[in-house]
Amino acid sequence: MASGGRPRDGADGGAREVRPGLRFGVLGPVRVWREGALLDVGSPQRRALLAALLLRQGRTATAPELIADLWGTESPDAAVAALRNHASRLRKAFDADADLLVSESGGYAMRITADALDLGRAQELRTLADRASAAGDHHGAKELIQRALDLWDGESLAGVPGPYAESQRNRLEEWRVGLLESRLELDLTTGHPADCIAELTALTVAHPLRERLRELLMLALYRCGRQAEALAVYADTRRLLADELGVDPRAELSALQQRILRADPALNPPAARHGATQRDTVVRPAQLPAAVADFTGRARLAAELLSHLAPAEGPTMAVAAVSGIGGVGKTTLAVHVAHAARHHFPDGQLYVDLQGAGPGPAEPEVVLGAFLRALGVPYEAIPPGVQERAALYRSTLAGRRVLTLLDNARDAGQVRPLLPGAEGCAALVTSRAHLALDGALVVNLDVTTPAESHTLFARIVGPERIGDDHQAASAVVAACGYLPLAIRIAASRLATRRRWTVATLATKLADERSRLDELRVGDLAVTACFEVGYAQLNAAQARAFCLLGLPHTPDISLPAAAALLDLPSQEAEGIIESLVDASLLEATTPDRYRFHDLVRLYARARAEADQPVEHREAALSRLLDFYLATARGVYARSRPGDRVVDHVAATRHEGLAFATQETASDWLLAEAEGLLALVHQSLGGAWQRQAVDLLTVSKDLVESGAATSAFHRAALACRDAARTVGDARAEGRACLLLSLSYRLLNRLDDADEACRQALALATSANDPIPRCEAHTDRGIVAVYQHRYGDAERHFRAALAAFRADDNLPGVANSLSNMSRVYAATGRADEALALLHESIALHERSGGVLRVANSWYAMGFALTQTGRHEEATGYLKRAMECFHNHRQRLWEGSTHARLAEVRLAQQQPAEAIHHAERALELRCIGGAWRRATVLTALGQALADLGETGRARVCWGEALAVHEQLNAPERHEVRRLLAKLSYPTVPHSASLA
Repeated sequence: MASGGRPRDGADGGAREVRPGLRFGVLGPVRVWREGALLDVGSPQRRALLAALLLRQGRTATAPELIADLWGTESPDAAVAALRNHASRLRKAFDADADLLVSESGGYAMRITADALDLGRAQELRTLADRASAAGDHHGAKELIQRALDLWDGESLAGVPGPYAESQRNRLEEWRVGLLESRLELDLTTGHPADCIAELTALTVAHPLRERLRELLMLALYRCGRQAEALAVYADTRRLLADELGVDPRAELSALQQRILRADPALNPPAARHGATQRDTVVRPAQLPAAVADFTGRARLAAELLSHLAPAEGPTMAVAAVSGIGGVGKTTLAVHVAHAARHHFPDGQLYVDLQGAGPGPAEPEVVLGAFLRALGVPYEAIPPGVQERAALYRSTLAGRRVLTLLDNARDAGQVRPLLPGAEGCAALVTSRAHLALDGALVVNLDVTTPAESHTLFARIVGPERIGDDHQAASAVVAACGYLPLAIRIAASRLATRRRWTVATLATKLADERSRLDELRVGDLAVTACFEVGYAQLNAAQARAFCLLGLPHTPDISLPAAAALLDLPSQEAEGIIESLVDASLLEATTPDRYRFHDLVRLYARARAEADQPVEHREAALSRLLDFYLATARGVYARSRPGDRVVDHVAATRHEGLAFATQETASDWLLAEAEGLLALVHQSLGGAWQRQAVDLLTVSKDLVESGAATSAFHRAALACRDAARTVGDARAEGRACLLLSLSYRLLNRLDDADEACRQALALATSANDPIPRCEAHTDRGIVAVYQHRYGDAERHFRAALAAFRADDNLPGVANSLSNMSRVYAATGRADEALALLHESIALHERSGGVLRVANSWYAMGFALTQTGRHEEATGYLKRAMECFHNHRQRLWEGSTHARLAEVRLAQQQPAEAIHHAERALELRCIGGAWRRATVLTALGQALADLGETGRARVCWGEALAVHEQLNAPERHEVRRLLAKLSYPTVPHSASLA
C-alpha cells in the first residue's frame, strides 16, 4: 500500500500531500500504514479521535465537537486534557509525518490527500464509475464500483467507540449497500442475472425493507426464466411491508410486478450503447477468418447484407442467410461482409464452421460450449445440454453487440440454438440448403458472371500473366463453370507454375476431367481444377493429401496428423504447410488444419483410387492409436493407480505428455468433437475394441458435463456395433459407458438395466472393467432409489472385484460408496470408519480428484451425525478440488450438500447461497437432484419468511418428484401443506 510523491503545502491551509508510504483506513478497523507496515496508533479512544478527524476529510474540528464525538454527554472532567494527550500520542505514532495532524482555531485537523484514505479512494472510484455509466460503459462502471467495494475490510470503524463513530458506521454501511445495489444493477445490465441471485437473496435477508434490492432480485429471477419466483418475491415483500410498516410497496416495485406479469420485452437487458468503450475483463472474441484480398464482384449483394445486419442507427437484431452450391463463394462473401460490419459490433465476432456438408455436422451443444468459452465464460460455468447452453449464450450476449458467423450449416435445426436472440447482435449464416429462419434476409448465391470470373482470375495470377490471351483466360473460367472456388484453385496452380501459359492451363482443364458423384452442379469444372492441383504434388505431398482426407473429424491437430502420416512432427508440418500453400488445405489456427468440404471429398476419392486399402486402414489405425494413448495418459493423470488403463488395448504410440492436469484436461476438451467422431468412424471393423476403449478413458467428457449428449450417442453406437458382431467384451464396456450417461441424464432404470447387461457380458468375456464398475454403478442407482439393501450388496461385490483386480483406487471408492449406505441406515460410526480408510487409500495412491469424492461422502456422513462444522470443512475441501479439476457437476452437488448443512445449522441465508450455486452449476443426479435443491432452497426461504417464493420452489420440486414417482414427493407435499397455516419465520430479523 506504499504511496509516492513529494510533500507540498496546500494553499490556504488546505490539503497537504501525504508523504510516501503513509495510508489511512476507516473502511474496516481504523488503521495507519507506512510503506505497507501497520503502525500502532494505540487505544480505541485514540482511534476514535483519528477516525473523527479523517472522516471530516481536512476540515477542522473544535475541541468541544471532538469531545462530543468521543464521549457524547458523558465526557470526563479532564476531557480537554485527554484530547490533547491522544493528539500528542498520534503525532508520535506518525513520527516524521507528525505535522499531518495540525492544531488550529482551538481544534485539530488531518491534512492529507483524498487518495491517502481508503474512503477517499472509494469516493473517487464511485465518481469515475458514474461517468463511465453515463457514457454507456457499463462494464467499466461495474469494475470501478467493485474496486471501491473491495476496499472494505469488514465493518467500517470496527471496534471504535463513541456516538460519532456509531453514526458514521451506519452512514458508511448505507453507502456500501448503495454501492452494492449499483454494481448488481450493472451486473443485470451487462447480462449476468444468474450470478446475482444468491447475493441478492442474501442482501434482502440482511436488509428486508430495502425495496430496491427486492426489485433487482425480481429482475434477476425473471431474466433467468424464474418468473413465478420473481412474482413470489413481490408477494412476500408486499406482505412484509404491510405487517412491519403498514404501507404498500413503492410505485417502482408495483410497476415491475405488472411488467413481469405481461412479459414486457423491455425487461430484457438493454443493448450496450453503440461504440461504448468497455474496460472490463469480458473477452471480445475476434474469430473471423481472414478476408481474401482479391474479393471480386457481388457488390450489390454485399451492400444488401451489410445494410441488413448493421444499420447505421439504432440497435439491430438481424439474421441473414446465404445459400448456394458448394464452391460458389458463400463463405468468401460472408467473411467479406462480416469484416465490413465489424465496427458495428465492437463487442466481438464469433465464427464456426458447422460442417454441414460433411458426414458429421457440428453439434449445437458443442458449438455453444466453444462460443461461451470464447465469450469469457469459465468452463466450469458452462452447463450441459443444448437448451441450457443456448439460454446462457443469449444471456451472455445480452447488452453486447456481437456478430456471429455460422458457416456451412446443414439445416435450420442446427442453426436455431446458435442465434443470439439479443438486441444489438446479428447472425450471418451460410448453407448449401435453403434455410427457413424466421425474419431472415435470404440470399441465393449463383456463380459469378463471366466478367467477374475473368476479373477474379486476373487478380490472382496478375494481369501481366494473361497479357493479350483473353480468349484462353475465358476458356479457363468457363471450364471452371464460373465457380469461384474452382477459379481460385486453377489460378493458384498457374501462379505457382511460371513456365505455364494461360493456354497451357486451359488445355489441361479441357483434357483432365473427372467427376465426383457427391457434386450436383459445376462438378466437371471443380473436379478438373482439383486434378490440376493434385497432379502437381510430389509423392509425399500426394500421400499426405489423400490420408488427411480420411478421418471424419472436423479438423486435425499437427500431432494427430503426424501420427496419421507416420512421420516426425517437423517433417509432417513441412508437408502439411506445403498443402496449405497450394490452397488444398486450410490452417485454422497454429498447428491445426482442415479441408474445404469439397476438397475433402476429392481427397477421399483420390485416397480410394491411389492409396492401397491397407495403407488407408493403417493410417486411421495410427490416428486411433494416437488418440487412445493420449486419452489414456489424461485418464491416468487424474486417476493414479486406477487399473482401467492396464485393461484397455495396448498402443504403439506413446501419446502426448502434459505438464499439468489442467493442460491434460484442456487437450481432452479441445479434441472432444474429433475424438467422438473417430469413435463413430472406427466401429464395425477391426478397430472396434480400440474405439470403445477410447471412449472408456475419455469418460471425463460426460462426468464433467462437457459433452453428455454427444458421449451418450457414441456409447449407444458402440453398444449397437459390438452387439451386431457379437463382441461381448466391447459390448459390455459400451453398456457400462451407456449406464454412466443414462445415470447423468437421470434415466435411472435404463442405467440399471445397462449395468445388468454389462455384468452378464463381463462374465462371458472375463472382463474386469465392467465386473468392477457395473456393480458400483448399480449400487449408486440403488442409493438414488433408496434401495439400500440392494446398494450394499452391489457395493460389496464391487469391493471384492476391485480387490481381486488389485485396484487400490477402486477399493477406496467402494469403501466410500458403502459409507453412503451406512450413513443413510443409521450406522454412522461404521460409515465414518470406512471413510477414514477410503481417504487413506486415496492419499496413498495420490489420487487428488478421487479423494475429493471421499471428502464429499465424509461431509454427508458427518451431517447425518450432527457434526456440522466438521462436515462443512470436508465439503469445502471437496468443492475446491472439484472446481480446480473442472468437475462442474460434482461442484454443484457439493454446494447442494452445503445448503443442507447450513439448513441444519439454522443458517438459511448461507443455505440460499449454496442452493443457488447448485442450481447454477447443476448437479450429479439430474432432475431429481435439482428438485432436492429446490426443496432445500424453499425451506431456507420459508425460514426467512419468504413464503411466496418458497411455495414456488416447492411446487416445482413436487412436479419433478411426482413425475419420477420419487419418495421425496411426500415430504414436499407436507411442506406445502404447512404454508396453509400461519408461520412465524424464526430466522428473520428486522432489527
